[in-house]
Amino acid sequence: MRIPVFAANWKMHKSGLEAMAWVREFALLTRELSADAAEVVIAPPFTAIAVAAEAVRGSHLTVAGQNLYFEREGAFTGEVSAGMLKAAGALSVIIGHSERRRLFGDTDESVRRKVAAAHGAGLTPIVCVGETLDERERGDTLAVLDAQVRAGLDGCSGDQIGALILAYEPVWAIGTGRNATAVEAGDAHAHIRRRLREWFGGAYAEHTRILYGGSVKPENIRELIGLADVDGALVGGASLDAASFASIVKKATS
Repeated sequence: MRIPVFAANWKMHKSGLEAMAWVREFALLTRELSADAAEVVIAPPFTAIAVAAEAVRGSHLTVAGQNLYFEREGAFTGEVSAGMLKAAGALSVIIGHSERRRLFGDTDESVRRKVAAAHGAGLTPIVCVGETLDERERGDTLAVLDAQVRAGLDGCSGDQIGALILAYEPVWAIGTGRNATAVEAGDAHAHIRRRLREWFGGAYAEHTRILYGGSVKPENIRELIGLADVDGALVGGASLDAASFASIVKKATS
């Protein structure tokens, strides 16, 4: 059985003190949540990772980075390595988010190298894939997903595939208030899992958690989590408020 994952991507929001306050409020609101019911991950900005990691110590939360660079060290001003994230207390890292691809030039090849770097440091990659509105309207959704999954995970072992997390995030639904219908999300998730079975083997594919991301809210989480191949959610704006994110997690697990 795949334990669902709910990841809060705070993007460029929250200081260390704000992260501490959020963790305290969320932990109180979800104090009855069993570790067997869900895994909860928060992804604060780099400057708040160490503080957040200390704040979640002993709780049912863990911390992720929002990005990394694939080199271990060197003259790469402004970048953060997988080892640095690990040392700061992160256990996982988001890779290939659509904002990184669209605004900062991440490619399928750089995603592949970042996934390898994360594995090398003992971090769980949370690998994002998804189509733009133009690609969906052209009927290219499944081809885009194929290309991103195949290239981004190239070189991964079966065990690594089973342990990593994928996040399907239709780019047209991120921060827009729109979200994929249950049919659209279900079709995309089922297609991704079929490809994982074909390319890496069924035993490993069945262990891979595939999250949905894109305007996830308390109002739509139950319909999404009820889909066979949806194993949780990558939540942006609705995760900034602890009560809102707690409502998403509790509704999905009740």
